[in-house]
Amino acid sequence: MDTVPDLGALSDGELKELIAQLTEEEQEVSYQRRILHGRIDILRAELVNRLRKKHGEGESTISGADVEQLTDILSGKAIPTDESGG
Repeated sequence: MDTVPDLGALSDGELKELIAQLTEEEQEVSYQRRILHGRIDILRAELVNRLRKKHGEGESTISGADVEQLTDILSGKAIPTDESGG
């Protein structure tokens, strides 16, 4: 991260330009954050659906493997696959 320049030495135009630049950077970071939160929500919903299906079939609702798989998915170590083939 850049350090803040000597604000007293900046002209009004330079100060406005810096504000605009930082505002644009913040908007880009905010957009990426929203994308990541959306992806996390989708992954969590998929896990919930899978757990409901297992529970409906009489299997254990959640196992250590499920937690490990979710951890891998959310950390980007594994990509969820469509087990239904479609």
